[in-house]
Amino acid sequence: MRLKGKNIFGLATFKGGIHPDDMKAATCKKPIVDLPASREMVYPLQQSLGVPAVPCVQVGDRVLMGQKIAEAGGFVSAHIHSAVSGIVTAIEPRMTVSGIKMNSIIIENDGLDELCDIIKPKDWRDMSPKEIVEVVREAGVVGLGGATFPTHIKLSPPEGKKVEYVIINGAECEPYLTSDHRAMLETPEEIIEGLKIMLKVFGLKTGYIGIEVNKPDAIEKMAEYAEKEKDVEIRVVALKTKYPQGSEKHLIKAVTGREVPSGKLPVDVGTVVDNIDTCAAIARVFMYGTPLLKRIVTVSGDCVQNPSNFRVRIGTNVQDVIEKCGGFIKPAAKVIIGGPMMGVAISDVDIPIIKGSAGILGFSADAVAKKKVQNCLRCGRCAEGCPMNLLPNALKDAVLLEDMEKLNKLGVMDCIQCGSCTYVCPAEQTPLQYIRTGKAKLIKARQEAKK
Repeated sequence: MRLKGKNIFGLATFKGGIHPDDMKAATCKKPIVDLPASREMVYPLQQSLGVPAVPCVQVGDRVLMGQKIAEAGGFVSAHIHSAVSGIVTAIEPRMTVSGIKMNSIIIENDGLDELCDIIKPKDWRDMSPKEIVEVVREAGVVGLGGATFPTHIKLSPPEGKKVEYVIINGAECEPYLTSDHRAMLETPEEIIEGLKIMLKVFGLKTGYIGIEVNKPDAIEKMAEYAEKEKDVEIRVVALKTKYPQGSEKHLIKAVTGREVPSGKLPVDVGTVVDNIDTCAAIARVFMYGTPLLKRIVTVSGDCVQNPSNFRVRIGTNVQDVIEKCGGFIKPAAKVIIGGPMMGVAISDVDIPIIKGSAGILGFSADAVAKKKVQNCLRCGRCAEGCPMNLLPNALKDAVLLEDMEKLNKLGVMDCIQCGSCTYVCPAEQTPLQYIRTGKAKLIKARQEAKK
């Protein structure tokens, strides 16, 4: 493959990782289609990392599109806005992607899409960094790659921490998902604008966009738009196609050569990373004045009649999204929200799209069939594939023995839960399942020790 453009730098990668089939052919050429909202819109109050938001509307209120309906519940939290105009019919527990019922704001969509009068473009060039961050905070922007970390916090590093690199994550290494790919092809100007806004916040003149080489058209498109910029330098970094190349820590290693130490954050090595769609969302806050109301969702899998990429309003019912693809052509043995490696399997499609819903994948029994689980072969493949240089089989054993001291010593908290260990296991073991349990138990043990 030959890549052109003076703004293209690469080929970069990291040690470890795996090479699953990317399974992106079904949707990588499917343009993003704007999807109508559901008749009933559901807004769970937990849509970001941290504490849930708090309702600022009441049952019976008429709300407008873009209106804030829930306030951030704390520092690590995010506002929630209505993506439609309509009537608040209830504030009650509803089923969510997590598999539990969560307090949610229910809005009956009136179909008018009447805009809130605060929806107006804003010129970030005339704002101070603090003013820019406040606008982003008010817009409820969170990380749309799946982590949902509130973006205004990323743009506000702790005192004494200097940011030297801003990296936009266009790796999209999860199989099946192509929403970021399509965004780079269809809205490159928004992505560039969002990056420029971030650069102003940190007082930088150079920004980076990392893209795996299995998306050569996206690399070329972003480099084309990067070359047009005169006031800043934007470098497009071509990344080796490997999972989990899109992990923050591994993207930082590939692009900058810096390693995030155990227990530390990207800002501790002078770096901030944001997803492609998050970057575009930041731009839209200023270009059009819109808070975070929509996100791009890839719908794919062997059960889906017409795999597609949709721009979906947050609060829309998952079942409605599936029906817009023609529904399932055969029974779905597993439906996943997100990607197949790090996504969450759901038992009911009657749940809403939330800020972190990157994909809807439907798989038949044939697609998810596994061989019989065997005893661990001690082959070491899980350790070879682990991008964090951990020993997944040893961690699994420590969980089974409930040995918290050994779990801590083996670095269980450094696991990024990418699933590489489970993917490569020839014995069909599921070490990640045990590691997740171990992390939860260790966190609980630490909390109890503080009491």
